Amino acid sequence: MKRREFITLIGGATAAWPLAARAQQGEGVRRIGVLMGLAESDPEGHSRAAAFRQGLEQLGWIEGRNVRIELRWAAGDVDRARSYAAELVAFAPDVIFAGATSALAALQPATKTIPIVFAQVTDPVGAGFVTSLGRPGGNITGFTQYEYAVGAKWLELLKEIAPRVARVALIYDPANTSSAGYLRTIELGTPSLAVHVSTYAVRETAEFERVIDAFAAEPNGGLIILPSVSATIHREVIVARVAKHHLPAVYPYRLFATSGGLASYGVDNIDMYRRAATYVDRILKGDSPSELPVQQATKFEMVINLKTARALGVEVPITLLARSDEVIE
Repeated sequence: MKRREFITLIGGATAAWPLAARAQQGEGVRRIGVLMGLAESDPEGHSRAAAFRQGLEQLGWIEGRNVRIELRWAAGDVDRARSYAAELVAFAPDVIFAGATSALAALQPATKTIPIVFAQVTDPVGAGFVTSLGRPGGNITGFTQYEYAVGAKWLELLKEIAPRVARVALIYDPANTSSAGYLRTIELGTPSLAVHVSTYAVRETAEFERVIDAFAAEPNGGLIILPSVSATIHREVIVARVAKHHLPAVYPYRLFATSGGLASYGVDNIDMYRRAATYVDRILKGDSPSELPVQQATKFEMVINLKTARALGVEVPITLLARSDEVIE
């Protein structure tokens, strides 16, 4: 045994000690299944998974010591998500963590008994994942990301950055259960902002390119990319195509802006995945998911990419820059 491990065991100086001690006294190593919506090759997916692991470690759950984690990457593929959901259920974990709506949709029918904690899911009540936010009522609970009202903020942000925009394309994934709610909210806000909205159901790379190319054929257009695993996976393609046509666009997550997108407004996903570990911890310690209320996002961030704005010839208002959480030069 290494000296550092020996000191930890005899001194009880870390939060991991009580958990490790219980494992040695007969409870054994606890098992956590994880289903991520993104691809294993995606750096964003690894950042989210790392935040979840970090949250567990801060609570004393150390992989390889008192917890074993089985991780699967669905890569936006519905069939693969279902297959991996079945694998994780067969693994018989103490709890399963679902990263994003697509992962939870695959896991829900796979088990009604193993506790499931989710992150980054919109409207879990409307989607039928839980009975209510206050008392989920089954084996599922977690952290929801948006209220549909954020759709109006995306439209307002686009018009504030690019006032000349008169046509707005809403690009969404039809498989995402939350898309309809966002579309409805955004369309309700169009009369006051004097814009015409068109909706486009898109999933594959070629579809993103085709839709953006066709929309750009007429002037005074702008885009809003609705949140989905498919949009996140294809973000480089989307941002590049939008830049090719010099279209102003607003995105739902920071990672789009750091990839070259004009502006983003949305939840801090890394914070949400880290917070989700607290519910996994509580369930491992005996709490029932049916009685753990679904929590809403607490950290939102607005990011403006000034380099992209200059390339588009867009003058970002100083008042908007002052409100931004991050400005990319």
